[in-house]
Amino acid sequence: MVKKFYLVFILSSLAVILQAQTYSLKDLEAQFLKNNLQLIANKFHIDKAEALIVQEKLWANPNLTVDNLNLWANSSFETMPNMIGNFGSKQQINMGLEQLIETAGKRKKRVAIKTLEKTSAQLEFEEILRQLKLDLRTNFYSLQRIQLEEQQLHSILELFSKLNEQYKVQAEKQHVSQVSYLRVHTELVGIQKELLDLKSQKNEILQQLKTLTQLPDLNAGQLSFDQFQVEEKPLLSSDLKEQAKSQNIYLRSMANEIHLSEGQLSLEKAQRTPNLNLLMNYERGGNVMSNFIGIGVNIDLPIFNRNKGNIQAAKIQVEQGQAQLNAGQLEIGNEIDKLLNKLALYRENLTNWKDNNTEAQQKVLENYIKYLKDQQVTLIEFIDFSQAFREAQQAYLELQESYLITFEQLQYVVGQEL
Repeated sequence: MVKKFYLVFILSSLAVILQAQTYSLKDLEAQFLKNNLQLIANKFHIDKAEALIVQEKLWANPNLTVDNLNLWANSSFETMPNMIGNFGSKQQINMGLEQLIETAGKRKKRVAIKTLEKTSAQLEFEEILRQLKLDLRTNFYSLQRIQLEEQQLHSILELFSKLNEQYKVQAEKQHVSQVSYLRVHTELVGIQKELLDLKSQKNEILQQLKTLTQLPDLNAGQLSFDQFQVEEKPLLSSDLKEQAKSQNIYLRSMANEIHLSEGQLSLEKAQRTPNLNLLMNYERGGNVMSNFIGIGVNIDLPIFNRNKGNIQAAKIQVEQGQAQLNAGQLEIGNEIDKLLNKLALYRENLTNWKDNNTEAQQKVLENYIKYLKDQQVTLIEFIDFSQAFREAQQAYLELQESYLITFEQLQYVVGQEL
């Protein structure tokens, strides 16, 4: 009985611990890096590229040929010494061994190309990692905005629910008009609709977070949000464009493609030099010598085909890649300027809003509630101000969200944490 009690106690404690577990943004990112199936799947591309490098380092296999083996002999044969025991005095046979020798460092050049292809796979993995991390952070900040917006709407919903009950009773007693009650009730329904829309958005974002982190039981109550402080974000340096040239995944991939094209050009130039085939031949009974061993070499004569077309195409590919890289650098630079301008505008508005508006608007709303009770303002004035207050708070939260998301987008474009 005591053992059962302890078992139930331990299981209950574990359940409480699991329910109480919270996740900050860093915790979610750790789960994402550990569990995300798309990342795990894309890691295999790097392993495949590594295997292809190993394969490219190998020499070509030698070629063995056995031919001219006679199955019978006619009357014109010449007797030869036996090959094995009493067998072989009437057997003729040819054997040839051939080995390809690649010239001009072709094999090393192909290994270099495969190494660059591995770099491409690594950059592709890093691109997916940064894109998914951006999605994770964007969804987290959107959920934070929704949570705060819900909290504010719930307080106003509670206020209008009480007001709705009061006006319903007063309308039934004909102390207020039915129109006034309908106005309050309509506003209440509108607030309920806004909360329903927010809940729908929350569920959609939560589903995306579950997919990214592979936490199927994740809920909004488990998330820990830091209080937003615009001052905590660093003032950005002016050399972000230079940082992006070396860190941006898009530009790094384009630069790697140029190296690949240069490697292909080097290989195409090497193809002008013909390869060698070393030959060794053994011949029994087919020459003036009973057992003949000879060596030789096989080479293509580069008379008609000097690989000019492929070399020219590879040169054009290098030039095209460089032009695309220059265009990409200009595009990234313009994108950084755009994001910096947006951040500066958001920071200025958030600072002004925090200093001038939020607390004052909250006090005015509290005063309007008192004024309505004391009949110092009309119902229409109160509803108008409550709507304006909600819109202002929503705009402030959306501004916070936009600032955080834009900052993450800037980090993504630059290619590193700022």
